Amino acid sequence: MSNLSKLNVLMCKLINGEYTTGWTGSGASTSDKKVSYICLVVGLTMFDLRRLGKIGKLGMVGVNGGKFPAIRQHLQENIENVYRDMNTSFEEYPKEGNIDPEAYKDAIDKMSPGDAVIVFTPDSTHYPICLYAMERGIHVLVTKPATKLLSHHNELIAAARKYNVVCFVEHHKRFDPVYSDAKARAQALGEFNFFNAWMSQPKSQLETFRAWAGKDSDISYYLSSHHIDICCWILQDKAVPTRVAASAATGIATGEPYNCVPQTEDTITLLVDWQSIKSPGHKGTAVYTASWTAPLKAGIHSAQHWYYMGSKGDINVDQAHRGYDITVDETGKTWYNPFYMKYSPSETGHFDGQRGYGYISIEKFIDAAREVNAGVTKPSDYDGHGYPTIANTVLTTAILNAGRISLDEKRAVGIKKSGDQWILE
Repeated sequence: MSNLSKLNVLMCKLINGEYTTGWTGSGASTSDKKVSYICLVVGLTMFDLRRLGKIGKLGMVGVNGGKFPAIRQHLQENIENVYRDMNTSFEEYPKEGNIDPEAYKDAIDKMSPGDAVIVFTPDSTHYPICLYAMERGIHVLVTKPATKLLSHHNELIAAARKYNVVCFVEHHKRFDPVYSDAKARAQALGEFNFFNAWMSQPKSQLETFRAWAGKDSDISYYLSSHHIDICCWILQDKAVPTRVAASAATGIATGEPYNCVPQTEDTITLLVDWQSIKSPGHKGTAVYTASWTAPLKAGIHSAQHWYYMGSKGDINVDQAHRGYDITVDETGKTWYNPFYMKYSPSETGHFDGQRGYGYISIEKFIDAAREVNAGVTKPSDYDGHGYPTIANTVLTTAILNAGRISLDEKRAVGIKKSGDQWILE
């Protein structure tokens, strides 16, 4: 639909901005989602979509305006100098090197209804930023977890409906062709019986996350949110979660050399009971485990795999090892995932990652916002299309929130529907 208007977008970045810009505050990211030595997902996708005519004005808001000169240089050297016809310019907030934790308000106030905000900020800030944007008619894409509290998630569902805006949660794994194919095939495997997911990152990540690990959020919110959402997506209209019990391992993150705050868990496991919607006699069990204290030099940045069993068959997915590995004398063997983001340029020198599911996840939101602005669709239409809308992801937040309560209060937590809302008990 080439006649759709360009979308103006504001990028709200992390404290140190790894996912948005590839810049961690002390230099370039060393995670494997990189162009050479940087990690770029949101920023690179936005710059490319602007090149392709889908994006108009671009802005970026953080807390410390003094970091923008280094970020601009970083993007210039590693985007503009790498890809042909790529422009990395953007309007910055706060300006003139100022420090302002609420700079997002000033940035959003300068936007117009129908513009969009992409929120990649600490977990505890998702709710106020998203709500502030929605109340002004701004479409929202927010990273997972959408919110830490189920009550806040319910409020964002209501706000999206009230202000008639698109709100997606950036659960990019729904667009992974393996995951989406597995989801479709699971529908033929009968009643749900068992799901087991493991996701981890090397303990070196604690150096990057020390500023918020154990304070603002935990590893379950950060990593298990991925596969909890996949499980909820597979089981949508098939089964519902009813009970969550959590357990955690500790001792590595709080010790030398990481020295995270005393309440920081190393590994968190959630045990979740599921009840079939159509068959009262069928109940399932799911185990979701996440860790940020995995061994170093494993050849992967994120170990991740899951297993699904139904009454008529099973599915086994190893997302981290996809039959593509490279061995270098100095560093050993590394498994790469260009299916997420492909960073090598095309034959013409342009960015060539438009088929990656990390890119597609963001582009789907941009397309949805443009279509709603043009009157082609309504925001509610996307709830029925399997997209990770704010309404379609509520049970993911319910499970994560229940897990946190279970750890803090040392008890199992129930999940049930009261009227048209999901609540915890």
